[in-house]
Amino acid sequence: MRVALYSYWRSSSAWRVRIGLHLKGIAFDYHPVDLRQGVQFSTEHRARNAMSQVPVLEVEEGGTTHHLAQSMAILEFLDERFPAPMLLPGDAYDRARVRALAEHVNSGIQPFQNQAPQKWLRARAEGLEKEWVRHWIATGLAGLEEAVKRGAGRFSHGDAVTLADAFLVPQLYGARRFGVGLEPYPTLVRIEAACREVEAFRRAEPAAQPDAPRDST
Repeated sequence: MRVALYSYWRSSSAWRVRIGLHLKGIAFDYHPVDLRQGVQFSTEHRARNAMSQVPVLEVEEGGTTHHLAQSMAILEFLDERFPAPMLLPGDAYDRARVRALAEHVNSGIQPFQNQAPQKWLRARAEGLEKEWVRHWIATGLAGLEEAVKRGAGRFSHGDAVTLADAFLVPQLYGARRFGVGLEPYPTLVRIEAACREVEAFRRAEPAAQPDAPRDST
């Protein structure tokens, strides 16, 4: 089996997958896709992902090459194909909670900070897009803080790393990048600090990627 990840160093969606791969100890080739230069719209990349997005996980197994898209789907595939350590708990109710926390970020916060909606808004109300992004990130994090602290331990769900943590850490990075203060979300910040003590999270950070600019932080 050969595994390759098509990624952009600062993409939060690709970051989630990097966390999962490192947590599970899966060796993979890293292929940068420069979103700023529009490489995602190339014919070659569109053959891997019809939405012209990252991440794409390429898996060669048994003579067949598979291209998997969308971070949630990729991480659930990794949990099924490489079950140790599990990113989703064994109990059905616990799995539902972890998925809900991850989706709170995946569908409720992160889409607002993507380049495409920002460009659309900028063309119609220049200067408003950053304020718009900050508003929705702050609103989403307020809800996530309440949801997480109801069942948090050291991490988002108890004392073991789960899928929810792989979504949380990149989102807090994004919040800082857009100038959202994190003081109202002490539970999330505490969990982020615990995650950064785990080597897999440190290896997945944007600045550690081969396509990151030298001055990235």
